[in-house]
Amino acid sequence: MPIINRISDFHDDMIAWRRDFHAHPELGFEEERTSDIVAAKLEEFGIEVHRGLGGTGVVGTLKNGDGQAIGLRADMDALPMTETADIAHKSTTPGKMHACGHDGHTTMLLGAARYLAETRRFKGTVHFIFQPAEEGKGGGREMVNEGLFRKFPVNSVFGMHNWPGMPLGTFAVKDGPMMAAADNFEIIITGKGGHGALPHACIDPVAIGAEIVGALQKIASRTTHPVDAVVVSVTNFHAGEDFGIIPETAHLRGTVRTFRLEVQDHAEDSITRISEGICAAHGATAEVIYTRRYPPTVNDGEQAKIAGDMAAEMFGEDNVERNPVPTMGAEDFSFMLREVPGCYIWAGAKPVDVDEVPGLHNPAYDFNDDLLCVGASYWARLAEKVLP
Repeated sequence: MPIINRISDFHDDMIAWRRDFHAHPELGFEEERTSDIVAAKLEEFGIEVHRGLGGTGVVGTLKNGDGQAIGLRADMDALPMTETADIAHKSTTPGKMHACGHDGHTTMLLGAARYLAETRRFKGTVHFIFQPAEEGKGGGREMVNEGLFRKFPVNSVFGMHNWPGMPLGTFAVKDGPMMAAADNFEIIITGKGGHGALPHACIDPVAIGAEIVGALQKIASRTTHPVDAVVVSVTNFHAGEDFGIIPETAHLRGTVRTFRLEVQDHAEDSITRISEGICAAHGATAEVIYTRRYPPTVNDGEQAKIAGDMAAEMFGEDNVERNPVPTMGAEDFSFMLREVPGCYIWAGAKPVDVDEVPGLHNPAYDFNDDLLCVGASYWARLAEKVLP
């Protein structure tokens, strides 16, 4: 593989950094130890460090003459999961683990920063953005709202995620939507509780909730244009406490995934209309709480071409998927892409001699250390390409 020799020289260092991060996972907005290490490494490399955006966010700035500026972003947080893999660097914190590879993302960007600080084969400014709280808490949104691109203006910004389902040395990128918007909804159904043997004297929120669950599936199948993608999943149904009691209330919760604002609006309106209508038909009431969490991750066409061309130049066009099927998973790098033209790319992480590995958010997942040099080399060459 066309890995930069100098980066290969300190591969063992990166493995040590990554496994240390893995053994000491921290949840969103709690990445104190991780950000301390990141800041110390950047300062050691001779890179200017700014801390505090998004609470635990770190931005390293490397300037080499006048020119454009580029942002390279990595996420730092772990997940609230218990690790099951039997590995030497297993999580030392019960109930927390790096199950999405953010330990590797942080390490790859540190490796690129070290190389670029040593060589300075670019003209302009590179901002290394280490973001907290990607996993559901919107750390990217907080960094943007607190002035990320006002304080560190860039012409373009790039993000990367390891992808265990793709072989090591392959990449996937496309113009347009890459990942979905992620919304949450809660429906509180209030009926009339009573004895389970006397349903005629009650207004049963459990039966009403079951009817709502079925009706919500028609948002995708019957009220959304067939070429538009939408997922409406009820993931929680809580009601009642005993066998013989019809409860007063039922609570439904779930998620909506879409790629377009118009479809997002339609889903929100439909969930409210369906819930209120079914409840009214049975003499109950519905309170719908709809929360828009992450917008869709939409790549800029020009930046997607640059990112794909760089991957093809390094690893061959046959190893770059230019039109991957977008995923309904969400990513808060989307908040950065709403502010600045940029691109999010997937980097294959599966060892070439292995048929299957644990996927993201799996308790047996571990980042593939062979990707560290690949990712760091890609970041370094991309910076040099954008800032020649």
